[in-house]
Amino acid sequence: MKVFITGASGYIGKATVAALLRHGHVVEALARSARSAAAMSEAGATPVSGGLSDLDVLTTAASRADAVIHLAQADSAEADLAAATAMQDGVGAGTYVHTGGTWVYGDTDGIADEDAAWNPPSIVAWREEVEEKVLSRAHNGGRPVVIRPGLLYGGENRLIDVFFTKPGKESGAIPYLGDGTNHWSLVHVDDLAELYVAALNAKAGSVYNGVGGVDPTTHEIATAISHGAGLDGKTISLSLNDARAQMGPIADAFALDQRFTPARAQAELGWTPRHTDPLAIFAQG
Repeated sequence: MKVFITGASGYIGKATVAALLRHGHVVEALARSARSAAAMSEAGATPVSGGLSDLDVLTTAASRADAVIHLAQADSAEADLAAATAMQDGVGAGTYVHTGGTWVYGDTDGIADEDAAWNPPSIVAWREEVEEKVLSRAHNGGRPVVIRPGLLYGGENRLIDVFFTKPGKESGAIPYLGDGTNHWSLVHVDDLAELYVAALNAKAGSVYNGVGGVDPTTHEIATAISHGAGLDGKTISLSLNDARAQMGPIADAFALDQRFTPARAQAELGWTPRHTDPLAIFAQG
């Protein structure tokens, strides 16, 4: 396929572009800067100059593609929906893969799947309206697919590092929230990239949770990261109020207790996560 992708120079994007090319797809990638364009060219993709607010550029690029993967983070719900609409208009009956996230479910009270009720923290509450409108195009000849990744690790591992690294340096121990018994549903970035490739063949209106099926507690994660950071497993509890003061509203998302199964993507797309021991990777540093 010829695939148009946004967010190609980001953490997930770089892994996804590499996976698309490995599978023989031709990639055009939105590039906001000369630096991003050069990086995409070096990776083997054809850069398309523009940003998410350049709706005509998005529509035109999507119209040249057989499928679109939208990974870039918009500044608001309105901006994200406008970009999604422009690309869905362009790709027509081709596959449009939209990125959400598992935080929208809130606490899962055990192992959940894609049909779990939404109970999002404020930082991601805006996603519901956007995803509903994206998926509604399935009733009008479109082929929308939504992927909701769990917390990512592997490679640059930026999301989890944002939470742990700064407090860890200040205290000499890696923090976890509260009593550390809440679970994080993790996925390796390379496995997630393969899911995006597999989703190009998904049915219209499909939703998949991009998770690895391994959901350690935050205390277990903190301990493993502590070993990897050379801190001999030292950890420290951080109250939710202190986390909010340090991080803002994203702290409430990190405090969620979430466990998910990847069974739907495995059954419908044949996608099987290869990385199943995140704690070992964290412990390696």
